[in-house]
Formats: sequence, C-alpha cells, structure tokens
Amino acid sequence: MSKHRTLYGLVAFAVMALSGTQAAFAHAQLSHATPAAGDAVSKPPSEVTLNFSEKLEAAFSTVVVRDAVGKRVNKADAQVDKADRTIMRVGLDPLMPGIYIVEWRALTADTHKTEGAFIFRVGE
Repeated sequence: MSKHRTLYGLVAFAVMALSGTQAAFAHAQLSHATPAAGDAVSKPPSEVTLNFSEKLEAAFSTVVVRDAVGKRVNKADAQVDKADRTIMRVGLDPLMPGIYIVEWRALTADTHKTEGAFIFRVGE
C-alpha cells in the first residue's frame, strides 16, 4: 500500500510541477507584426504594428526601429493601443530601400518581461 501512495504522490507532484512550469512561461509573445518579420515590402510602410499574445503595460513597453547602420528611423510616437492593449505601434520616418531592424520590449500586466527583434526589408 505504501508503494502505491508513494507512486500517487510522485505523479501528483509531477503534474503540479509541470503545470507551474507552463504558467511560468506564459509571457507576452509577439504573435505577428506588420510588416512581418523577414518580410520584403515594395513600398515603405508608414508605421510598424506589433501584436502580442497578452495585454501590455504601456509605460514599460517600447519599440524602436533602426536602419542597417543602427540609426533610429522611427518617430517618437510609440504607444500601446488604448482600445486593444495587445497592440503596439510606432510611426516611421520616410524610409529608403534597405534593411530595417525592429527591437521591442514588452511588459505584461502580470509583470512578465520579454524582448525581441526582427528585420524587414524595403525594396528589392
């Protein structure tokens, strides 16, 4: 009887541990962007829009767009959408053909931080 109790205890512990691990990884992830990561667009976009898997805290979430040499090419208007806090936008200066890097940091309402970067290309 004691072996079964030990086995049940180990199984219950494993289920709880795995459930906790899954919850710990529940951070805001970038679900999609416009322009998309790795995308090549023929016309320069006027803004970058990022969609996340969770609601963001506006005061601690940022996005910066840089050209291939690191010069910042976004306007100073990055913001989390007030109507849908899973969306963050930033306006862009007029872009020339080339490669651009989008760097983002997101903080969710439950204080989980994530960050990432991707590139897109304008022109051929």
